Amino acid sequence: MKNLPIGIQSFEDLRSKNYLYVDKTEIIYRMISTGRVYFLSRPRRFGKSLLLSTLEAIFKGRKELFEGLYIYDKWDWSQHYPVIKIDWTLISHATPEETKINMIGYLKEIAQNYQVTLTSQSMPDCFGELIQKLHDKTGKKITILVDEYDNPITDHFLLVLVLVRR
Repeated sequence: MKNLPIGIQSFEDLRSKNYLYVDKTEIIYRMISTGRVYFLSRPRRFGKSLLLSTLEAIFKGRKELFEGLYIYDKWDWSQHYPVIKIDWTLISHATPEETKINMIGYLKEIAQNYQVTLTSQSMPDCFGELIQKLHDKTGKKITILVDEYDNPITDHFLLVLVLVRR
């Protein structure tokens, strides 16, 4: 009997550690085959992080994780795409300045994983440079996944509420 994946947000963990997975790859396949840009705003604890983890595995060509699923024999697994996954729970954002500094470091870490060096000093320039250099290196479109996009907003909104109430 398979374990229930309560709190599991990693597609790799879910598939490799015998958790129950309801195959949603047919919907994912249709989404990535027909669309361009998506903004998914579902309630908390509704599977957004798992979906992004699944998309990351698809675009990175992790075929072994999809055996037995709908997408397995439909996706071209020989094609690997660079993935920039930004998880706002991993980026400290207590102040705007701290956010800029930590985001630049985060983007440079992603660049290092692809053996690319970034020289830009501002956050927007760093992001643009990363996208351009990954495209130049691979000749492929870049997949950008943003998880927990509301985290900095919620944190600062709650801080403002606390300050206002004092």
